[in-house]
Amino acid sequence: MPLFTVVIPAFNAAATLPETLASLRAQTCADWEALVVDDGSTDATRDLATAPDPRIRVLRNPRKGPSAARNHGAAHASGDVLAFLDADDLWAPEKLARMAAALADPGVDAAFARIGFFHRVPGDSPVTSSVPEGALGIATLVGENPVCTMSNLCVRRAVFAASGGFDEGLVHNEDLEWLIRLAGSGARIMGVDAPLVWYRTSAFGLSADFDAMRRGRMAALETARRFGVTPGPRAEAIHLRYLARRALRLDSGRLTALRLAGEGVAASPAGFFSDPRRGALTALGAVLAPVLPRALRRGLFAR
Repeated sequence: MPLFTVVIPAFNAAATLPETLASLRAQTCADWEALVVDDGSTDATRDLATAPDPRIRVLRNPRKGPSAARNHGAAHASGDVLAFLDADDLWAPEKLARMAAALADPGVDAAFARIGFFHRVPGDSPVTSSVPEGALGIATLVGENPVCTMSNLCVRRAVFAASGGFDEGLVHNEDLEWLIRLAGSGARIMGVDAPLVWYRTSAFGLSADFDAMRRGRMAALETARRFGVTPGPRAEAIHLRYLARRALRLDSGRLTALRLAGEGVAASPAGFFSDPRRGALTALGAVLAPVLPRALRRGLFAR
């Protein structure tokens, strides 16, 4: 039985899946199996996933969405730990080894690390995330979710099963809603202060639909309320600051970042500028973006 089962939901991922699988095979920890869950692809995804590596298997889960694909993969896993990896993201070679070290503590139920953002090759963006001190709680999650992407999380399989898995009715923020349930149930989620995941940014992906993301967030906030956490204006301002920064990175229109930053400052100036440097740079970028030529905007922000 392997230590890790890596669950890779994939839909029409032929352009990125080979690089993702290469980063998996490059892991210094070789104690893993991988399940590529083909979500009804019409390109060469399935053929590319069927690699000459006995540790990699392909499952079919036609057009049911990423939440259902992850649940389907988890149901067929044999590893003690589930490691999620999206088909367009990359792992640093020591990702699984560092997660194994964190989970060697029986008191840790799930672990994550810092992520770096990239467009074409890892390192073409200077932006990285941060991890909070101590166990991850609901109050932090409803502000600026430091896990950022499911490619960043490893969780004990038994803990995932007890959580009930992802809400398959959600398309956006399904990861946040599940993380809130996980933390609310008492799971201890710890951060590793090392950049171990490369997140591929795309202006055309699901995560670039900001209005839909905010609608999905409402479901996550309702889950938080069921655990007795009612997010206030400060948490909303921090979240809007995060969305404004993402809009700048993705160059999602001249006014998107300005609108999001304006809403954030209006919700709670103290929350928006709770990290003074991040708040100030986000606000400045949002104000400048509408008047800068696109090439300059991309050079300054979309890195």
